[in-house]
Amino acid sequence: MNLTNGPQEVKIARAKKNILWFGIISLTMSFAGLTSAYVVSKERPDWISSFEIPPAFYISLVLILISSVTIHLGKKAVQKDRPSQGMILFIVTLLLGIAFVVFQFVGFSEIIKSGYNFTGPTSSITTSFIYLVVLLHVAHVVGALVSLVVVIYNHYKQKYRNGKTLGIELAATFWHFVDAIWIYLFLFLYFVK
Repeated sequence: MNLTNGPQEVKIARAKKNILWFGIISLTMSFAGLTSAYVVSKERPDWISSFEIPPAFYISLVLILISSVTIHLGKKAVQKDRPSQGMILFIVTLLLGIAFVVFQFVGFSEIIKSGYNFTGPTSSITTSFIYLVVLLHVAHVVGALVSLVVVIYNHYKQKYRNGKTLGIELAATFWHFVDAIWIYLFLFLYFVK
């Protein structure tokens, strides 16, 4: 498909989607690199193979899975000209995302209560990797929350009308990406010890 053909609006939308996918691919490679380093580091003699995922991370998993459903349903509601339903679902997604971040920090406190710290004499390479990948993911979730706040604001200003839902589509795609990354990280940390 030729990017120079079609109305200007279509070309801009295609360019924005391509930029988002380029970013998603780059971020995926970053997380793949970090988890590869985690696997290589498992061979170190100071590796903690008995580390257990904190219970709060399980709650985070459930929250982010539900949020993926709510943002999808919100996008569909707006596309079907049900703006009030879409707004409610976007706000629910925002609250679930905030709860996710809160439970990530609850998980960190559970790790610290177990005697493992990020740095210092009670730290290990194992927990340092876990903190690093989880904090990096939380930073991306915060970015997704910001994009969701922009969507909520624009939706309130009635900018998503007559099939013009590019902002929602971009935010939802990024939201699903951070959801997928957390599922990957959770399963990775659960099975790779």
